[in-house]
Amino acid sequence: MVRPSDVRIVEKLTGEQDEELIAVLLDDAESFVLAYTMRTKIIQPLEKPVRDLAVIALNRMGTEGENSRSEGGETYNFNDAPKQIFDTLNRYRICRVGGKVYENKKK
Repeated sequence: MVRPSDVRIVEKLTGEQDEELIAVLLDDAESFVLAYTMRTKIIQPLEKPVRDLAVIALNRMGTEGENSRSEGGETYNFNDAPKQIFDTLNRYRICRVGGKVYENKKK
């Protein structure tokens, strides 16, 4: 679930004013993080990687399918998400044991 505070943070970081677009990108990023970590909900340490992935997606809009670009003597390379994001995601990834995922759930 996209939190309004996350929308505001992404607005501040990027200058983008389209709240609906930001909410869609945050929702997509959250879905990716949940699938990658095999969790059922976003825990506090994963909130920043969700925002970071949304910012990356916003910044890459219009360059889908490109590996690199050269303009005005400058070259840009488009890689996957930065390593530090995956380092954080890996830290909170739940492993699968015997085909099942075990996640601590607060009662």
